[in-house]
Amino acid sequence: MRHLTRRAFVSGAAAVGMAAGGAGAAEGQLVWKTTEWNPARFQALVKHPARVKQVYDITKINDGMFLNNIKNSLNGLAFGFGIPAGEIKIAVAMHGPANMLNYDDSIWSKYQIGEWLKVTDPETGKPAVRNIFVGKDQAAMPGAAMQNPDDRNSMYQAKDIATLRHRGVQFLSCHTATEEQARALVRMRNLSTSPEEIVKDMLAHAMEGTIVVPSMVAAIAMLQGEGRFSYITVG
Repeated sequence: MRHLTRRAFVSGAAAVGMAAGGAGAAEGQLVWKTTEWNPARFQALVKHPARVKQVYDITKINDGMFLNNIKNSLNGLAFGFGIPAGEIKIAVAMHGPANMLNYDDSIWSKYQIGEWLKVTDPETGKPAVRNIFVGKDQAAMPGAAMQNPDDRNSMYQAKDIATLRHRGVQFLSCHTATEEQARALVRMRNLSTSPEEIVKDMLAHAMEGTIVVPSMVAAIAMLQGEGRFSYITVG
């Protein structure tokens, strides 16, 4: 099974659209309009008063290596530059294949995401049927704030979504990518389920605290332009 690319997403969407007879219900939610989502949480992120604001533009899963970069940003700003945690805001703009990291184990199992996106579970050595990047929230453990940041086992060296979220990182999901992924799943798995049903299923199982935006490339522009977030991408 080949690695999913944006071209594959679009091709899948086109194939489903033609099978359904063109721009019918299957294509109905490809573009979210302002009346179809609640932008309040995203606008609060854009206007966040933090002294240092970064947006990570992530499309490739790449074994979740970008999570280590985010951890390093937090530690460098907090310990190297002495900036209080409350004055740091990092947003993670995940689209393309990386968008699937926003969804919980039930989605990974039901749609065989690990097999699809070539993600191997280190515990089984097989395609992941769970979101292996979530981890356990080490920042919520008793005494976590008192840990030594140089300790490899401390919360400050944890590079999982749960701990980073507790440290103030905001994860974003792309509605456009989710729509394209749903259509690709229908095509690749020969599913009888409609793309919109899959999208609703995914959105119902988004990770806690995730903000779903209409279009990630547009959201990044808003974060940079209006929010003055500095832009970082990790290959």
